[in-house]
Amino acid sequence: MNIAVVKPTRRKLDLRNGRVDLSHGAGGRAMGQLIEDIFHTAFDNDWLRAGNDQSAFAVPAGRMVMTTDGYVVSPLFFPGGNIGSLAVHGTINDVAMSGAKPLYLSASFIIEEGFPLADLAKIADTMGAASREAGVPIITGDTKVVERGKADGVFISTAGVGILPEGIDMRSNAARPGDCVIVSGSIGDHGVAVMSKRENLEFDTDILSDTASLHTLTAAMVAVGGPSIRLMRDPTRGGIAATLNEIAHQSAVGFRIDEEKIPLKPEVAAACEFLGLDPLNVANEGKLVAIVAPEVADAVFAAMLAHPLGQEAALIGHVVEDPHCFVQMETSFGGGRIVDWLSGEQLPRIC
Repeated sequence: MNIAVVKPTRRKLDLRNGRVDLSHGAGGRAMGQLIEDIFHTAFDNDWLRAGNDQSAFAVPAGRMVMTTDGYVVSPLFFPGGNIGSLAVHGTINDVAMSGAKPLYLSASFIIEEGFPLADLAKIADTMGAASREAGVPIITGDTKVVERGKADGVFISTAGVGILPEGIDMRSNAARPGDCVIVSGSIGDHGVAVMSKRENLEFDTDILSDTASLHTLTAAMVAVGGPSIRLMRDPTRGGIAATLNEIAHQSAVGFRIDEEKIPLKPEVAAACEFLGLDPLNVANEGKLVAIVAPEVADAVFAAMLAHPLGQEAALIGHVVEDPHCFVQMETSFGGGRIVDWLSGEQLPRIC
């Protein structure tokens, strides 16, 4: 007697109306389908196709750089990006601030039961597009589903690795009196974009997040500045105020900056005034602050201006001797003030 073999049918995910349920994190067929239909489709590469719990990769000779981060931004979607692009760009930038070339990323998702599959697919697609554009693939990851009410939609944890060029060793205590302070572009865009969406505010001009991968910009800077670039930082939470104060205390120096030289879009300035925010404290996700030795400052500055992500770069001040480690700013009114650390949480859940 012939027995026909019936292959089990595979029901497609309903990416338009479906929602994540607990079975998508239980390790069975539903979880495999979620990973294959959403994450593998969005991140597609040879490492993920291998289906392992880890990925082996070759790296050039040199010192490795590694970073890890978590993303809990609210809302998940904001003008200019979403939590997915933010996770890719932010992790790449953390590697790039050391002067390293980012190579690979990992991504781990904690998803709340009931989260729309359409939103999850959109986030994953954005991550895949951002990683491909940057040339830094996501090669391994993990997925967990928690009960309804135990998370806020989706949280993403990432890790990134890179390789550091010979002779580059940027350290947070390397700033020296006389060094130049250069910012790569307008400040406050990301924080204001997220806040405007969160509070349903409308402005005459759209304010977009500046989220972007900065590794090609840092590579251009390192190519001309080399070890004379003392250090670089991406001024995320706490903005450039927190970044400069942190460097000042770690390097036992002070800063003198000029308010009029700090690039700030008029619409961002207006929004900050309306919301009662200091732009110096507002988060950025596609800008950097570089502390550069004076002998190479002009060359580094020119390289930044020639790059698409540095066309609004500005030299905003200098490092000075100061046993108190103050960040002092000459205001646009001709006076002066101390730029202090942010007190409390000005903009929670910003990245």
